[in-house]
Amino acid sequence: MEWVETTAATIEEAKNLALDQLGVADDDAEFEVLDEPKQGLFGRTRGEARVRARIRPKTPRAKTERRERGSKSAPRRAGARTSSESATRPRSETASRPPREKRVPRERTPRAEQSPTDHADQPRVEATTVSAVATTFLEGVLRSAGLVGSVVATVDQDDIEIQIDGDDLNVLVGQRGTTLMALQDLTRVVSQRRLGDHNTHLRIDIAKYRERRREALGRFALKVANEVLAGGQPRALEAMNSADRKVVHDALVGMDGIETHSEGEDPHRRVVVSLAQPAQ
Repeated sequence: MEWVETTAATIEEAKNLALDQLGVADDDAEFEVLDEPKQGLFGRTRGEARVRARIRPKTPRAKTERRERGSKSAPRRAGARTSSESATRPRSETASRPPREKRVPRERTPRAEQSPTDHADQPRVEATTVSAVATTFLEGVLRSAGLVGSVVATVDQDDIEIQIDGDDLNVLVGQRGTTLMALQDLTRVVSQRRLGDHNTHLRIDIAKYRERRREALGRFALKVANEVLAGGQPRALEAMNSADRKVVHDALVGMDGIETHSEGEDPHRRVVVSLAQPAQ
């Protein structure tokens, strides 16, 4: 799976640009921060954020690809003094210090013999185990909230789809699915992270909200696109999360004379629908 690299004023904006290039939602991508803006004088920032991203692979990555990038500068050890601090230390303090013992350099272990720490060497967690833990957690959430519903999980290799059905579940969906997304993130922490799972992809839907939202957004996007074709003026849609923006992009990707792009920063990032520019 190929990586894309983006640069922007902030890390969040660079990630959003990468998501737009990949055409996936944030939970379907993985990121690597290459550079971060640095804080300067008077609250100003220096430099730009540089991020690379790719669609999350279904199989573990190669060890060489997962190796963490080394830091450009090692952090100062706790308790270490700078040259200026040493210069201002009282002479009596330095004179009374006992002579240091000569340090014998340790023999370095060859890289090939060092213990690997990547995910490929960790025991693989079965998707059915992750599914069972997630289902138990969500059933407990329903009971704690005094709601009546069913939690059904479907496992297809490393993909886990969990459907929650019942009455009066709108409280778990929230405005534009914000509570649903938060519940999904929490479920991933409880099931995937605590089990040490790095392979499964878990998604939650409540009362088929995602399906209904996808259909409604698709119809709305087509309506806006037709208005843009008729009037010739671009239209900026309401702010959306990355998953909803992807639905709009996908709905209009094959429409003649129309192109889409995203602009702004989360949580105010939005899709702009405009006339396609003629090829030069």
